[in-house]
Amino acid sequence: MSEKDPYTVPGLVRGLALLQAFTPQKPEQTLSQLARELGVTRSAAFRTVHTLVREGFLLAVRDGHHYRLGPAVLRLSFGYLASRELLEVAQSPLETLRDKLDWSTHLGVLDGRHILYLIRFPASDALSALVHVGSRLPATRTAMGRVLLTQKSEIEMRKLLADQPAAAVNAALKAWQGDLEELTVVHRGSFESGLCSVAAPVFDMSGAVVAAISATKVTETVPETIERRVLQTAATISMGLGWKNPNPEA
Repeated sequence: MSEKDPYTVPGLVRGLALLQAFTPQKPEQTLSQLARELGVTRSAAFRTVHTLVREGFLLAVRDGHHYRLGPAVLRLSFGYLASRELLEVAQSPLETLRDKLDWSTHLGVLDGRHILYLIRFPASDALSALVHVGSRLPATRTAMGRVLLTQKSEIEMRKLLADQPAAAVNAALKAWQGDLEELTVVHRGSFESGLCSVAAPVFDMSGAVVAAISATKVTETVPETIERRVLQTAATISMGLGWKNPNPEA
C-alpha cells in the first residue's frame, strides 16, 4: 500500500513488517537487527518492539535483548487455521445434504448483528436461495442467525438491537426466547415469500458453537426428516472439528 494513502496507519504497518521479519532462518533477533530490517532508528524500533512485547506478540528472551514471536501470534494462527478447518470439514457434508434433499445448504458465522455466509450449495430450484458466499443478512431475520443468537444473553441481545424500533426488538426477543428451547430453528420468508430455512448449530472441540448450517427451500411445510437431516449434518461437521457428540444415537 502506498505510504501516501491517507487511511494507512504507519505504526501498524511498521508493527506488521516487524513481525514478518521473523522467519525460520531468523527466529530470534536483537533490537539493532530489527531496526535494520525496518530501516528505522533504534528508538523508533524500540517503541514498536515494546508495544508488541506488551501485547504478547513478541517475547524478550535470553538477556532481554533478543526477541522471538510470542503466543499472541499463535492465537491468531489458530483462529485462521480454525476458520480454514471449518470450511474444509463442512464442504462435503453440506454438499451431500443438498444432494439428498435438493434444498440449498449453507454455512454461516455471526458477524456482529449479521450472519455471514461462508458456504453455499444451491439446489436445482434456483429460487431456493438467492444469497451468495460473502452475503451478510440481519441475524434476527435468518434461521442461521437465530441459531447463533441463542448463545447471547438477554443483555447482549438488547445491546445488539439497541437502535431498532421497539416492536422489532420485542419480536426478536420473543423469537430468541423460543429458540433457546429448540434444537433447530425453522424460519419463514423474511426476504423471499414462501422461503423456508431450517438451521442447526455447529460445535467445536470445546463444545462452543462456532457456526450454523441451514437447508433452504420454497415450501409450505417442513417434514420432520428435514430437521433430522440438518441436525445430523451439523453433528457430522461438529465431530469433524473434534466435538464429542453426547448423544451419538440421535
